[in-house]
Amino acid sequence: MNMVVPSAGKPRIVLAKSEEQRLSALATAAELTGRSESVARFLLAEMERAEIVDDGDVPSDVVRMHSWVEFEIDDRNARRVQLVFPGEADIGSSRVSVLTPIGAALIGLSPSQQMPLHGYDDREHTLRILSVVQEPLPAGPAGAAAVRRKSLAEDEVRERARR
Repeated sequence: MNMVVPSAGKPRIVLAKSEEQRLSALATAAELTGRSESVARFLLAEMERAEIVDDGDVPSDVVRMHSWVEFEIDDRNARRVQLVFPGEADIGSSRVSVLTPIGAALIGLSPSQQMPLHGYDDREHTLRILSVVQEPLPAGPAGAAAVRRKSLAEDEVRERARR
C-alpha cells in the first residue's frame, strides 16, 4: 500500500546522531537524483523534527536502522519487517528500505506509538508500532563487512547525485 504521512498529529521520534547524519545524507542524495523524491523529502522533514541523542542514549525500544519492527495499519494486518538501507532491501526477506513511505514512517518510533498516514487511496490510515527488537551487527570481520556494505550503498547514492 503506498502511503504518505500528513504533517499534523505526528508522534515524538528519537534518533541517534550517527543515524541522523547518515539518513540525512542518504535522503539529500536521493532527493537530488530524483530517486524516491517525495519519500526523501519526508525523511528529511522527519530528521528535522526528531530528538537527536548520542548513539548510546537511544532507548532500546526505538526503531533504528536494522531493527526488527512489528507494526499494523488500521489495527489489522500485523507485519514484521527489518528496517534497512536501500541497497539491503529485499521484500521477500521482510527487509524494508528506509526510502519507502512505510520505512520512513517507522524510523524513530517506539511500541504503542501511532503515525497517521494518508493513503494514495485518499483515505486516512494509522500505522501503530507493536514491538521493536534490535539486531546488533556481528562482531569481528562479519560486522565490519556489514558496515562496509552499508557505506558502499550510501556512496553509490551520493555518486548518482553528483552526476
